[in-house]
Amino acid sequence: MAPSAEATPTADEDQYFHSNPPPKALPEHIAQAQAFIDLHAAANRRVVLVTSGGTTVPLEKQTVRFIDNFSAGTRGATSAEYFLESGYAVIFLHRQFSLLPYSRHYSHATDCFLDFLDEGEGGIVIAKPAFNDTMLSVLRKYQTATRNKLLLTLPFVTIGDYLHELRAIARLMHRLGPHGLLYLAAAASDFFLPQDRMAEHKIQSTDAADSVTNKSNQKKDNVDGGGGGATTRDEEFDNFDSTTKVPRSKRLIVDLDPVPKFLKNLVDGWAPQCMIVSFKLETDPGILVHKAKKALDRYSHNLVIGNLLSTRKWEVVFVAPGRPDKWIRIPSVASLKTSSSSTTTTTSTGHKRSVSEMEGTKSQQQQQQQQHGVAQFAEDKPLDPALLPEGDPDVAIESLIIPALEELHTAHIRDAEEKVVGENGRKNDAGGEKAAVVA
Repeated sequence: MAPSAEATPTADEDQYFHSNPPPKALPEHIAQAQAFIDLHAAANRRVVLVTSGGTTVPLEKQTVRFIDNFSAGTRGATSAEYFLESGYAVIFLHRQFSLLPYSRHYSHATDCFLDFLDEGEGGIVIAKPAFNDTMLSVLRKYQTATRNKLLLTLPFVTIGDYLHELRAIARLMHRLGPHGLLYLAAAASDFFLPQDRMAEHKIQSTDAADSVTNKSNQKKDNVDGGGGGATTRDEEFDNFDSTTKVPRSKRLIVDLDPVPKFLKNLVDGWAPQCMIVSFKLETDPGILVHKAKKALDRYSHNLVIGNLLSTRKWEVVFVAPGRPDKWIRIPSVASLKTSSSSTTTTTSTGHKRSVSEMEGTKSQQQQQQQQHGVAQFAEDKPLDPALLPEGDPDVAIESLIIPALEELHTAHIRDAEEKVVGENGRKNDAGGEKAAVVA
């Protein structure tokens, strides 16, 4: 009998996690996360899990070759800093060697870190005067976070590592209820190579090793009388061979499987009361909001933050169920033209607003936008990247994202608490009616 639609996510989960081994450090990470969550739950502090960086797809068990993506972890590391400034405790689940909160200011700089330092009297290392104030500010923020045990960093490498860590930590955050927030900024791979199809050793690019690996088989063939024919000369091509006379005899064709979509499992089972935020990165502005809404419909979580590869440092769009799409932009570019124009826009609930209605909304919101540095209703279309200034913005877009998200998280907590009060009231009413009937 085919599994029901409801059973499929659980079946996929069981199949994936049983066939892909967990990282060796998982028990240690679970213990650290448990202690961290216990500490801040007792203090009634909000806890956010920030996932950050890319995930590798190993092609061999003893991994030399792997598939990767371009993510350096900028969005996640920067967001973690602003979450800390907003009073959250942060579990930072990051790709090993990707950017980290605070140290990112120097590890990702175009200059060598040593260029920020100098030698002082007595052979001590000091910051150069031009960088001293900035470095001191960053250092103090980092030390405050670590001294107060507000930041826990946990690394992963592969897509398998990431999913094992995500599931384990999300389950621990279940106890936080609506006070927990999952901010899924990691660039998780969509495809993977199953363990049973993975080579044990490094995949060879030539036939040079075949005569060694097949030696025992060739001897067996000769004993059985199957040998005696001419043997194929070993492939001589390697990566340093510039001639065209020696052809490459081997091509690498990799057959990848899609990674099961576990966001539904996360919403329904791992951390069902926590607020869950995912990201949608696209290159085509025409499909960004559409894909974000499709993700909401499919997984039923709380928010999708959409961004385009070409404008991701300048703007994002919040797409949430039952709310109008909310564009957040760096103030200096909020008045630029968008990539296309339209006389109407459609909210996430399907209600179309005319230009005149939008202008009225803009005039009502204009003062608030200026105060918060957010262009919420400037245009309901992406910016034209050709009109953006060269270089990076003068402020980080995450400095606008996190306060806006904090407001939504507050509303999420309030709605959950009101729901509990309402349910308790209905139970009390039902109990009173039952007592009256008995009397």
